[in-house]
Amino acid sequence: MRLLPELFSNNRTWAECSRRSDPDFFERLRETQAPRFLWIGCADSRVPADSIVGLSPGELFVHRNVANVVSPGDLNLLSVLQYAVDVLGVDHVIVCGHYGCGGVRAALDEPTEPPLELWIHPIRALYRRHRGELDALDEHRRWRRLCELNVQAQVSSVADTHIVARAWRRSQKLAVHGWIYSIDDGLLTDLDVTLDGTLDGTLDGRSS
Repeated sequence: MRLLPELFSNNRTWAECSRRSDPDFFERLRETQAPRFLWIGCADSRVPADSIVGLSPGELFVHRNVANVVSPGDLNLLSVLQYAVDVLGVDHVIVCGHYGCGGVRAALDEPTEPPLELWIHPIRALYRRHRGELDALDEHRRWRRLCELNVQAQVSSVADTHIVARAWRRSQKLAVHGWIYSIDDGLLTDLDVTLDGTLDGTLDGRSS
């Protein structure tokens, strides 16, 4: 007996609706993908990347994990980034966090079990670096602010990769953005931390 029949039923309904509204939809998807954007976001089920920016399948290359962490040892993320930059030639890498992030919340609470505790260690370290600012806030605003700071830190981590530094050295058009999403109203906010490889668009013009 097939498991999860409702999901297969939903799939068939979606496929049929897609064909009815656009008879060439799947023919176009069979062509080589050419997205302009790489989205690095949280795995939270309430943050559907394609939907919240109004893009269709094939228009957004996506990597998601708990709390949108960009770890220098994460071969999964680095492989996605390398493929997006070197093969697909994306113009934009968007690091998108969200308010109410459970991974960020965990970094404010007591230590949990591995592997999650190991994963959120960089966010705990980020909290310690900004403790003066964060502890001056009430609990709700502290959580929200750490979500923002986490996005900013991950933008810097993307820019610090050899993949992005190499692209900028060869003058490839590539910008790394930091956005945050509000589940309360469905709106995105640009945190104004975009890096694009120019001297005033990087952190002190550094590269790796």
